Amino acid sequence: MNMLEVFLSSLEEFQPDLVVLSGLHMMEGQSKEFQRKRLLEVVASISDIPAGVPVHLELASMTNRELMSSIVHQQVFPAVTSLGLNEQELLFLSQCASGPHSSLSSWNGIPDVGVVSDILFWILKEHGKSESRASDLTRIHFHTLVYHILATVDGHWANQLAAVAAGARVAGTQACATRTIDSSRVSLKAPREFLTSRSGPGARVTLNPDEPVVAWHRDGVSFHFTPVLVCTDPVRTVGLGDAISAEGLLYSEVDPLR
Repeated sequence: MNMLEVFLSSLEEFQPDLVVLSGLHMMEGQSKEFQRKRLLEVVASISDIPAGVPVHLELASMTNRELMSSIVHQQVFPAVTSLGLNEQELLFLSQCASGPHSSLSSWNGIPDVGVVSDILFWILKEHGKSESRASDLTRIHFHTLVYHILATVDGHWANQLAAVAAGARVAGTQACATRTIDSSRVSLKAPREFLTSRSGPGARVTLNPDEPVVAWHRDGVSFHFTPVLVCTDPVRTVGLGDAISAEGLLYSEVDPLR
C-alpha cells in the first residue's frame, strides 16, 4: 500500500491502458482510524488516474467486517471500473453490506449460481455506474473453482464471452502447469443445470457442451457464465485468482468514453 502513491506518480510517463490494484486486505490488523484514513487516500489517488484508463481492483480474503464494509461504502467501489473476487469474498461482502442472501453463513459445497448472480447484480445496481449515480464500476469477474461469471453493465464492455472463457482456460492450464488444457488431467464439476436467480425472475439453464458459455440479461446487466475444466492434480495454485482476472481483462474490450 505504501507504494501506491509512488506507482501512480509514474503513470504520466508510463501511460498505461489499464491499472490493476490489490492489497486492501493488508490493512487488516491496523486501527480503525488508520484504515479510514488510508482508504480515503486510496480513493483520492485513484481519482488522479487519467480519465479513460480503467482501474481493476482485485479483492482478497479478509475477516474484518468493518474493513470490508468501509471498502464498499467509503467510495472505493465507485472509484474503480472493475472488480475481481472469489466466492468467499463475495459472500463476506454481502454479509458486511447487508446485501442479498447475507443470512447465509457459508457456502454449502459449490456456490449456487442463482445466489452468486443475485449478489453480483446487487453490487452493480447499488454501487455501479448509472444515470443517477457517480460511479465508474461496470464490471465484476467472479471466479470459483468449478465456474466463473463475468457481470457487466450494458453498454460499457464487449467481448465478454472470450474474456470469461480465457479466464477459465488459464485456471486449468496454470493449476496443472501446462501450456494447453490436458484433457487427461482435468474434470468438469460445474452444475449441468442451474437457475440464473434465486430472488428475482430467473431462468433455468441447461449447459450445452457445444456452447459452454451461457449468457443472460437482467435489468441492464449482462451475465456470462462458463464452466471450468478443473485440474485434478494441481501443481500451482498460488496467484490463480490473479491470473484468472488478468487473462479476462486481457480479452476484454472497454469503451472508455461511456
